[in-house]
Amino acid sequence: MSERDAVIAAFLDRAGWNGVPRRALPGDASFRRYHRLADATRRAMLMDAPPPQEDVRPFLAVARLLQARGFSAPAILAEDVEAGLLLLEDFGDGTYTRLLAAGVSEEALYALAVDVLIALHQGFDAANARVLPPYDDERLLNEALLLVDWYLPAVTGDATAPAIRDAYIAAWRRVLPLVRGVPDSLVLRDYHVDNLMRLDGRDGVAACGLLDFQDAVLGPVAYDLVSLLEDARRDVPTALAATMRARYLDAFPTLDRADFDAAYAVLGAQRNCKIIGIFTRLCVRDGKPVYLPHLPRLWRLVAEDVRHPALGPIAQWLDTYVPPPLRLIPEIRPAA
Repeated sequence: MSERDAVIAAFLDRAGWNGVPRRALPGDASFRRYHRLADATRRAMLMDAPPPQEDVRPFLAVARLLQARGFSAPAILAEDVEAGLLLLEDFGDGTYTRLLAAGVSEEALYALAVDVLIALHQGFDAANARVLPPYDDERLLNEALLLVDWYLPAVTGDATAPAIRDAYIAAWRRVLPLVRGVPDSLVLRDYHVDNLMRLDGRDGVAACGLLDFQDAVLGPVAYDLVSLLEDARRDVPTALAATMRARYLDAFPTLDRADFDAAYAVLGAQRNCKIIGIFTRLCVRDGKPVYLPHLPRLWRLVAEDVRHPALGPIAQWLDTYVPPPLRLIPEIRPAA
């Protein structure tokens, strides 16, 4: 038994789950690991988030914030913050990804997800979200820089020249203020079909189970809608995306449509550029090339985002330094 295994065994013993069979679940793009515990009468989910790479405190804070508002974040059954271990309510296997693959109505699932965002943003009190870091322009910019720091070197074979990087920063500084044209709220940040579940026996927005929200921030309300409708891992039909955007906006009649459209376009471009960089980094640094096939979709989304007139500076930079022939799956060797 490894030292980590011994720590986990002691945690489960203290929580009253010693000896319950557990099964490892597929990993994600982080250092976290998940195990399902189940016997004849009960089941739970073990989150193994080893310090110092991971910190469970943000997950706990956001889970309790969501639960206080009536949303379905997993109940916390036991916790050891210092060891990075949580025992959570098991929501089962009904992720949106699996349900969509099984033929469940796209429109119904996406409508529920949008209704969660509407309920989350209506009457939101920022004073109750002091635990959340701000999604300010510097943070958005640092994320967007993942494109020039990881993807561009991978696809060109050379480090990005400082002048090119500086021009990229200048372009983003011109457009990022536009995201402040919409209100701030709780932004879950990874709001897409892999992290959403449909829960039987619950009504309204509580029927949507929420996962993977430990990176939540206080930021523009358009961000999670972009995450949902400009999904890095699956194609969302154009008509469905338009219907869901309208569904959200209909709930906020005083929200300026032009301001929202500009913020949505900027955040879409920022998020997609960031994810292109992240998926490249996962291959180069972490030896996880499985995400690279999503890059063509992300580049299509970026191209659509920068069609908005407000994104002119970003479109011009991309046309100059990452023209269409460079928007591909880079031939890179994963780290050993």
